[in-house]
Amino acid sequence: MSSSADAWIAVAVTALGCYGVKLLGLSVPAGLLERPLVKRLAALVPIALLAALTALQTFGTGLRLTIDARSAGLAAAAVALVLRAPFLVVVAAAVLVTAATRALAGM
Repeated sequence: MSSSADAWIAVAVTALGCYGVKLLGLSVPAGLLERPLVKRLAALVPIALLAALTALQTFGTGLRLTIDARSAGLAAAAVALVLRAPFLVVVAAAVLVTAATRALAGM
């Protein structure tokens, strides 16, 4: 089999999996979804997943933990968030600090 055929098989399997998960979600009884615990979990799970993805992309390089310019950018974004800056300012602070750290460190 060619690489192109493998890619299309992966796309088809992923599409079927997504459709299956969507169908499973539609088959859950409405009474179950109205429970306070389920509502709280539904609100918090995306936040936890985004935090985990951010940590992995910031501090992970292969199988090693890395502290580099990305860490400085994340710290700058955290400070901007604590100061209640608008979203674009948070992103700009992270970008500028990351770029400055890379320029000064010669990365």
